[in-house]
This record gives sequence, C-alpha cells and structure tokens, in this order.
Amino acid sequence: MNKTDEMLLENILEDKPILEADAYNIRKNGESIDRKVNEYISIISKQDNSGIDIYVKEGTPFGIINIPVIITESGLKDVVYNDFHIGKGAKVVIIAGCGIHNDEHKLSEHDGIHRFYIAENASVKYIEKHYADGKGKGKKVLNPVTEIYMESNSSMVMDTVQIKGVDESLRITKAKLKDKANLVVTEKILTDGEQTAKTVFEVKLDGEDAKAKLTSRSVAIENSYQEFKSEVIGNTKCFAHVECDAIIKDEGKVKAIPEIQANTVNANLIHEATIGKIAGEQLTKLMTLGLNEKEAENTIIKGFLR
Repeated sequence: MNKTDEMLLENILEDKPILEADAYNIRKNGESIDRKVNEYISIISKQDNSGIDIYVKEGTPFGIINIPVIITESGLKDVVYNDFHIGKGAKVVIIAGCGIHNDEHKLSEHDGIHRFYIAENASVKYIEKHYADGKGKGKKVLNPVTEIYMESNSSMVMDTVQIKGVDESLRITKAKLKDKANLVVTEKILTDGEQTAKTVFEVKLDGEDAKAKLTSRSVAIENSYQEFKSEVIGNTKCFAHVECDAIIKDEGKVKAIPEIQANTVNANLIHEATIGKIAGEQLTKLMTLGLNEKEAENTIIKGFLR
C-alpha cells in the first residue's frame, strides 16, 4: 500500500490499527489485497459473486474483525457482497467502511451490501465509517446496504458515520428481529456544498419483547440536501424508538419521513423528529469564550455529531 492507501485506512479506522485485529480483509479497487484469519474467525472469498463470507464460531468469547474498502481508481464502480455468519453466543466487533480518493474527473462509486445472520445469544458491534477526498471533479459515491437477521436473545449495536467528502449516498438498513432481540442503530451524517445523502430504515419486530432504537443525527450546510425515511413495523409485543435530529445552515435542506405501524395493541412504537438551526444562545456563549462565529459553529456541529 502507498501513502494514499494508508491515509484512507487511517480515516476509516481512526485509532484502530488494522494489523491488531484478530481477522481482517483489505479490499482495494475491487480486489482483496490482504487477509488474516484465526481459529475462531474465517474469511472466505465468494465463488459466485464479488465479496466474502465471514464465519464467527459458536461461543467465540471476543473477536475484532476489520474489513475496510479503499478506492483510488477514478471511474471505478465497485460492488461487493459481504455476508456475516455469527455463531450462537459469539461476541464480536466488526469495523468496516470505505474511503475514496478521486483526483480525476470520472465518477468513483462503492456499493457495499452487507448481510448479518446473528444466531441466538450472539452479540455484534458494527462500526462503519465513510470518507472521501480528492482534487478532481469526479464524484465520490457511496451506497451502503445493510440487512440484519436476528435470532432470539441476540443483540447488535450499529454505529455509522459519514462526515466528509461524499458527494452522493443512499444508505439502506433493513432488519428483522425475533424474540427478545435488541437492535441499536446510530448514524451521523454531515453534508456540504451540493452533496446529497438519503437514509432508509426498514425494521420489522416479529418476535415477542424485541426492541429497536434508531437514532439519526445530521447536519446539512451550504446547499446540501438530506432525506431520512424510517418504517418500523411492530407485529407482536415489542418496543421501538426512532429519533431524527437535524441541524440546517445556509441553504441546507433536510426532509424527515417517519412511518410506524403497530399490528397489535402490544406494540409500543415511538417516533421523534427535530429539525432546526444552530441556536443563537449557543453561539453567543461560545463567542464569549473567545471563539469567532465560524469557530463557534464548528464546535457546535462537532459536539452534535459526537
């Protein structure tokens, strides 16, 4: 890997060095370039499609898996299908995401389709960060799709971040939960310039006492546009809470489309949405501490997306 590759990985993984993971697969410009496995975690290339199958053995006490994607080739459209098979009672942290560097004028795109099959009593933390940069006029496009199938008593925490450089994105997350499954999803998105970002959540609570908490925090500045759509369906005794909070600045626009459907009197479903500008009181308070208006705005935005 060259310096650009390393920079992209640093932005995706932050303070989580890839070589310290128990298992990893690095994908660059449509091809796997490095891989590591251990006795608990196996990674196998698909024979009939682009992508990998990740298997975590039943009872794995703890494991860290990194599966970053980097794209440095302008004009490349990369589509990958990654399936995660998490065994009963296993505990694992999965760190994913994509970094695009485009210095030329052709569109570069990554579409990652990730499917999680989480067995009984298993626990997954999934971290996904998207980042893009480059001096060229070619667009950087990221379209992540996540499908989650949760068996009884399983849990998943999903943290997704898109904070810089992505011109267009369509983020789709679908989940089906069985008895006492617990899903927590948090997304944070920042758009500027002419960027657009759309999020779609489709969650079905099919099992008794299943729980889901979905939180979206977004900031749209300059002339960017964001759209949030959620559909949560409660088919039995269950609980779900959906929260969409957004800050708009300049000519930024945000659209929130909530939909909740209770198919039984025992489904407890809540949706909250708030869209507003940066509060003047917050700006004034920070400016009295010596920050100028721009610095104060940036501080508020960083705190909101933390």
